[in-house]
Amino acid sequence: MSEHDEHSSFIKTPRQLITIVVLAFVVPIISIVLLVKLVIDRPSADPAAMTPAAIAERIQPVGQVSFTAPAGEAAPAAAAATVAKAGPVDGKKVYDGVCTACHSTGAAGAPKYGDKAAWAPRIATGMDTLLNVALHGKGAMPPKGGNPALSEAEIRAAIDYMVSHSK
Repeated sequence: MSEHDEHSSFIKTPRQLITIVVLAFVVPIISIVLLVKLVIDRPSADPAAMTPAAIAERIQPVGQVSFTAPAGEAAPAAAAATVAKAGPVDGKKVYDGVCTACHSTGAAGAPKYGDKAAWAPRIATGMDTLLNVALHGKGAMPPKGGNPALSEAEIRAAIDYMVSHSK
């Protein structure tokens, strides 16, 4: 092997040199143009994907929490539905279905059913005040005793029932 063969270039003719020089400029320019075209000419999102209904569907909660009574016990909502369908409002049924959870034990400071000393100051404020507190909640007591399905008449009947046994 001669010394000339070891140090020789793969470009042997002027035509090969011109081709290499042209490709050295053209290939990067074409690559840059294609990349810019890819970035600028991106296909836009589907217009239907931006409607309020489609957005609401995408951001809806993954799950829901549902509180139900253990098997064999009546759920407060079911008790309220039974009361609503039964005709005249029965305060005892509403109390047994919703109010008894706190008012039978005195949970979270609720006045116990039949406790005259605890009910006296509340009764003194008047039935309208008691109804307003029961409808809108106060302290640890949630509005409507935690059952939004109850009507104002059902709440009033339950209050009448508890007050009548606490005078």
